[in-house]
Amino acid sequence: MIFPPDTPPEARLLLLGRGLRAFVDGYVAVLLPAYLLALGFGTWEVGLLSTVTLLGSALATLAVGTWGHRFHHRAMLLAAAGLMAFTGLAFAGSSAFWPLFLVALVGTLNPSSGDVSVFLPLEHARLAVAAEGPARVTLFARYSLIGALCAAIGALAAAVPDGLAGWGIVRLDALRGMFVAYGVVGLGVLLLYRRLPKATAVPEKPPAPLGPSRGIVLRLAALFSVDAFAGGLVVNSLLALWLFERFGLSLAAAGAFFFWAGLLSATSQLVAPWVARHIGLLNTMVFTHIPSSLCLIGAAFAPTLPLALGLLFMRSALSQMDVPTRSAYVMAVVTPPERPAAASFTAVPRSLASALSPSLGGALFAAGWLGAPLIACGVLKIAYDLALLYAFRRTSLDP
Repeated sequence: MIFPPDTPPEARLLLLGRGLRAFVDGYVAVLLPAYLLALGFGTWEVGLLSTVTLLGSALATLAVGTWGHRFHHRAMLLAAAGLMAFTGLAFAGSSAFWPLFLVALVGTLNPSSGDVSVFLPLEHARLAVAAEGPARVTLFARYSLIGALCAAIGALAAAVPDGLAGWGIVRLDALRGMFVAYGVVGLGVLLLYRRLPKATAVPEKPPAPLGPSRGIVLRLAALFSVDAFAGGLVVNSLLALWLFERFGLSLAAAGAFFFWAGLLSATSQLVAPWVARHIGLLNTMVFTHIPSSLCLIGAAFAPTLPLALGLLFMRSALSQMDVPTRSAYVMAVVTPPERPAAASFTAVPRSLASALSPSLGGALFAAGWLGAPLIACGVLKIAYDLALLYAFRRTSLDP
């Protein structure tokens, strides 16, 4: 069950908010390159704007890690939801490059398959209070599962503009309408998070900046940044662009692909807590990640669309099992007061690193090296997995 009877009320609100955001993120990741191409931009501009969206999220997350302990999480979540509403409406109303650049920088658009927004450390910190030990892993898995399922369903909605075009609506107007819907969902999340308690009902120490756990958090952050830089080379928007350019895939077909890929990711996240209980959090992160990277490298060399999609589906079935286990791992190796700062300081390098690579991926596409981003992503991720295993194989966890 996604919401079993013992789920705390605050956690239910956070899980529901995650689902709403993931739904619109799911179709935005597919429609973003199509929208920018329809506005007359090239593949390099698509990559650059994808970079800017991730860079803006990284800066906002850094601010949360630096000053967030001074404010209650509820107020910051409400501010983030208001920013989400502004982002969708402003992006829909812009056509020139620089206004889109500014909205992408300060807004909450997400061109990737995972959650890289300022919401992430705030929601993680609240969820970590709601459960301990194995129950915390299960709660984080539920959080990731809902995100993956709703993003998969959202990817199907990427076919809506083509469907509306069949009814005589201009395709560009239909694409703009999808970004308006993104803003409306942001308002819905704002109303939802107004129901969060102003003071937590769970006794806890007040949030604090990093202290005793600083060393381990910095090492994790450095390694996570390698993984994120690699992932940024093939964020969903660029993977959709690769499918458009390499195989001439339509929006509807791309949406269907990301739907089924998202379902496979969601299913794998259901299995992740069970695997972690048997082989440990760290081993789950590493030994499910390496085969998925090999599948991505194989897809770059696939001569036909069915073979490429098959390898990408295999990748989706494995690549996200590290998401809930990684979140639970970070929460388990730091003291409770440090959790908000730890969540932020491990998320910030990921966002910064992933923000650097989409423009590189777009430039490689523009140069005609379509397979290079996929190969580089797979090689870097394997190197990250081996380094993570070596560095933390003897680290003890909060029981």
